[in-house]
Amino acid sequence: MSKLANSIVPDSIPVDHKKQQKIAGISSVLGSTIEWYDFFLYGTMAAIIFPHLFFPDQDPYVATLLTFSTYAIGYIARPLGGILFGHFGDKIGRKVSLIATLIIMGITTVLIGLLPGFDTIGLWAPVLITLFRFIQGVAIGGEWPGSVLISMEWGTKKNRGFMAALPQIGVPLGLILGTAVTSLFIAISGDSFQTWGWRIPFILSLVLVVLGLLIRFNLMETPSFQKVLKEKELPKLPFISVIKDYPKQVVSGVLSNVSSDIAFGVFAFYTTTYGINYLGLDKSIFVNATLVGAVIAVFAISITGYFSDKINPKKILGFGNVLLILWALPFFYLLNTKSTGLIFLAVIIAFIIHSTMWAPLAPVIAASFPAHLRYSGSAITFMFRGLIGGGFAPLISTYLLHTFDSGYAIGVYIITAAVIALFALRFVDLKYHKED
Repeated sequence: MSKLANSIVPDSIPVDHKKQQKIAGISSVLGSTIEWYDFFLYGTMAAIIFPHLFFPDQDPYVATLLTFSTYAIGYIARPLGGILFGHFGDKIGRKVSLIATLIIMGITTVLIGLLPGFDTIGLWAPVLITLFRFIQGVAIGGEWPGSVLISMEWGTKKNRGFMAALPQIGVPLGLILGTAVTSLFIAISGDSFQTWGWRIPFILSLVLVVLGLLIRFNLMETPSFQKVLKEKELPKLPFISVIKDYPKQVVSGVLSNVSSDIAFGVFAFYTTTYGINYLGLDKSIFVNATLVGAVIAVFAISITGYFSDKINPKKILGFGNVLLILWALPFFYLLNTKSTGLIFLAVIIAFIIHSTMWAPLAPVIAASFPAHLRYSGSAITFMFRGLIGGGFAPLISTYLLHTFDSGYAIGVYIITAAVIALFALRFVDLKYHKED
């Protein structure tokens, strides 16, 4: 395998570091945007379309639970994708894995857009939507760590934190793109959105995938991985090596970052369901509020990423969790007023707070592992925190609201996760932050 990696990463080609750094930054942002556009598009349709399309014979509460269960499936698949693409990312290189994840994500998203509903193919509809969601999760499992590493490892010691945070911008950008396209086709198709209008945003993903691939083919392998090829014997099973040699980094990385995914699962996805089903408000209020919040998050993540090079990213992450504890209950108080202006305020502040956790999350996780295991270590940590956190957040929120008939129960859930994260941060070790 090391011979194959060396053939893919020749050391005889002269490298323009600044040019590659720019390409790496653009590639990581664009690739992450495409991947998360696809992923968030599913989350949006899970709230407003899929319960009726794929689970039409169920009680509304049961249909919502089943829909968010398929949403959770995507998160359950992430660790598998992290292990799979982490293996090849540490054995062959970051670039190859990133190209593969982009292709897989794009094809699967188009298939979702072409999938007939329950009325047409019966039980095959929920079975196939679950399968496609699982494959999406596998792709995301390899995309995030690869994007972070290829950007961070082309950075310098002065801007490594900012470079690592760049792929995080792809999350709100993907949400913006997905929400904007959804809003556009709601307006264009009108009542037909329920039948064919919702499909177009999924199919359009193919155009974005082609654009992303064109950029990634021009990107060279990172200096860190080339150094590993020259100086170290590549591990036979990177996943096993990570679990065996770095269990503390994995556990502390998962628990210290789980609150950010829970918060995002609630703020970006479940809020729409809460507003429509519980408050009885029009979905456009929450779709538009989420869109504005995501636009602001792009700038908030960029600023926070910049300061992660000036301040220890652990401190920034801890500060974000403190803010989350303070905002979780007021967030639902403002939603419950049913005032459009206050709902927008609640969502915007929530996105800003989440950004203070989301930007330093990347350097905190990636800097916890040495270069020869960094892809696998980052992938395993990030995906398990996503599984525990965001994957089940809408599902647990649905249960809590149904059981306690109050959004404040969801707020307590968020606060509990943030308290756990603050405790786990004490054990996070960034000893590899300036290794290479």
